[in-house]
Amino acid sequence: MGFLLALFLFLASLQVTLSQDIEHGSLLVNGAQPKAETGDNFICATIDWWPHDKCDYDHCSWGYSSVVNLDLSHPILAKAIQALKPLRIRLGGSLQDQVVYDIGSLKSPCHPFQKVPRLGGLFGFSKGCLHMNRWDELNHFFNQTGAIVTFGLNALRGKHLTSNRVWEGAWDPENTYDFIKYTVSKGYKIDSWELGNELSGKGVGASVGVAQYGKDLINLKRILDVLYENSRFKPSLVAPGGFYEKEWYDKLLQVSGSGIINVLTHHLYNLGPGSDVEHLEGKILDPNRLSRAETIFGNLSETIQKHGPWTTAWVGEAGGAFNSGGRDVSNTFLNSFWYLDQLGIASTYNTKVYCRQTLIGGNYGLLNTSTLTPNPDYYSALLWRRLMGKKVLGVSSDISSPFLRTYAHCSKDRAGVTLLVINLSKQTHFMLNVKNPVTVKSNEVAKNIHKEKNSFFDNLKKTFSWIGTKGSKVTFREEYHLTPKDGNLRSQTMVLNGIPLKLTNEGDIPTLDPVHNNVRSPIYIVPLSIAFIVYPNFDAPACARR
Repeated sequence: MGFLLALFLFLASLQVTLSQDIEHGSLLVNGAQPKAETGDNFICATIDWWPHDKCDYDHCSWGYSSVVNLDLSHPILAKAIQALKPLRIRLGGSLQDQVVYDIGSLKSPCHPFQKVPRLGGLFGFSKGCLHMNRWDELNHFFNQTGAIVTFGLNALRGKHLTSNRVWEGAWDPENTYDFIKYTVSKGYKIDSWELGNELSGKGVGASVGVAQYGKDLINLKRILDVLYENSRFKPSLVAPGGFYEKEWYDKLLQVSGSGIINVLTHHLYNLGPGSDVEHLEGKILDPNRLSRAETIFGNLSETIQKHGPWTTAWVGEAGGAFNSGGRDVSNTFLNSFWYLDQLGIASTYNTKVYCRQTLIGGNYGLLNTSTLTPNPDYYSALLWRRLMGKKVLGVSSDISSPFLRTYAHCSKDRAGVTLLVINLSKQTHFMLNVKNPVTVKSNEVAKNIHKEKNSFFDNLKKTFSWIGTKGSKVTFREEYHLTPKDGNLRSQTMVLNGIPLKLTNEGDIPTLDPVHNNVRSPIYIVPLSIAFIVYPNFDAPACARR
């Protein structure tokens, strides 16, 4: 099967490739020790609060996908979450700081979100309400599907607006206390509680001073300690769920103090507004643009090392393009270049969780808002979840092209190493040999890590050093090549090894089967494609189970 596919790809593309660029090179995967490590459940997705009449750029893309109105009985929804099991789901978003909980001594009426004049509420909506019967339904659903839940709490209750979106005053925790108390009494397992959404620094819609926010977190920590005192499970406290600003984040860890914040979260939308559809493709395929995110990850890591070594880093929300994503872009194959590349970058900076905005809703949902069928990025998330383990390995290349982007992890729940290879080039084909410094002598590495000078046909015949464990009988690797249907980057259908991915007749997630190629043969990566490559017995001491 693998040989036939390789032959087919070769013959089908021969005429094209002869007129295009072919670059040969080597990848050196360092399996001696990990360079970073993600969390056990790195893949995460969000469910937001936006009502159906939330619109951006004259397009209303949210439908009935919110915390309060999503159809939990839809069979595809449960199957999609279970396929990613355990999937972390973050409940939160822009309107969470206007949510009240219909429990206890709530004195105000409990109405759904309504559109109001801009000055009448955040983002043009009134306060909204979470009824406890809906909370019960959500928790039963999460328990059924095995989801891990992070819940974003209202951080503005009790505060008052002064000027320039700045909210002042102490947080009023009474309604939150009653809500969490109810949650604990029902035995609902909320893995982590987050206070506020995008209130850090200058804020988005609203902001809170860092000194007061730190005090509010200490207050919430006391509440959690009291309410979970007799519980064997202790939830994490997550904050601040905003855009990283170094001075604000540094100060937050200082004023809140050791042991208060368990998880430091930040949001990331590095493709600009969703309205810029004309330029989104260029941004997604621009390696320099994608790499700029490394500055944020690096600075956040430095903040944690210097001021909060007791915390870990999460991406609490990331959707590429903000304001609901790019129409006919964020839900297509094209977006997977950005999504998988950012998963790769985040993992190299010890990010423990990466929450995609959204599971469903807006233009950037992993699932189609109307039909709930998976969009291409859902399959990208599923392949990452199944193939990429926690430990991140170093990988280097002698290829100078910035359009080839590579990441390496220990394989998920088995021996070996998995590579993620992304080709952003519109015309260059890459043929890659994989080297392992553990099993290849240093002088051989020096000899082979150079720009290949031989002809295309000579390289097809070349073999290279065995990269498996000594004496291994495994002679094949697994390959998962991802391309868009009909070569259309804006297709909403992802193709795996030449087969379009779609739900089965029973509505089940399709099996994602690899093709097998000889472990000694070069990896062939066509233009504008993505591949996961699994080497089952790659000799990597970093991946040894202890």
